[in-house]
Amino acid sequence: MFFANYGLYLLFSLPAILLGMWAQIKIKSAYGKYSRIATSNGLTGAQTARRMLDANGLSDVLIEEVPGSLTDHYDPRSKTLRLSQDVYRANSVAAAGVAAHEVGHAMQDQKDYLPLQLRSAMVPTVRIGSTLGPIVFMAGLFLSYLSSASANFGFNIAFFGLVLFAATAIFSLVTLPVELNASRRAKAWLASTGGLYTQEMTGINKVLDAAALTYVAAAVQSIGTLLYYAFLLFGGRRRR
Repeated sequence: MFFANYGLYLLFSLPAILLGMWAQIKIKSAYGKYSRIATSNGLTGAQTARRMLDANGLSDVLIEEVPGSLTDHYDPRSKTLRLSQDVYRANSVAAAGVAAHEVGHAMQDQKDYLPLQLRSAMVPTVRIGSTLGPIVFMAGLFLSYLSSASANFGFNIAFFGLVLFAATAIFSLVTLPVELNASRRAKAWLASTGGLYTQEMTGINKVLDAAALTYVAAAVQSIGTLLYYAFLLFGGRRRR
């Protein structure tokens, strides 16, 4: 039965697992290395963010310190940039890159960047789909295997779960241009007006490129899982 088909699951998920592991190694290595290298301008992550925000007409955006590591994010609802303690207080190449990347999201919000608007609009649906989608799918698939009488009903339930989970895969794809564009904005501003040397920009590029790879891995994993569910559903229907 489908619960025991681990080989098939690995076929769809192994590339994403390997890519995800590589992405985590890259981001930990790059962030760890460049968090120990101070910037020549002497600014903390919070100061870099404030300077970049003000330079782009975003003086109304607040900056807050939040607990955790790499918990940095921009909240478009409250127009608040939230930086983790290591980024907010530190003067480092990594802190400058991460802070500027989050400002990139504030710039996207200012310009009504369409992919960011789509991602924000999808958040409620994705929260439901990522949680209930797999549960509904497996319940429907189980019903479809019980008897021929329940096969069609179970298939419809499983298909509904598949559609719910598909929102997660779409969300991960929409996230890619949002994150890549924010990094491009950060790199462009830091290179032109950030007061950093070429070798410092090399470090920022490595940190932000490694972070981007984690989003690519997440997208590959979501798509692989979606394809696995689709194969179970439609492949099993053809065999009956």
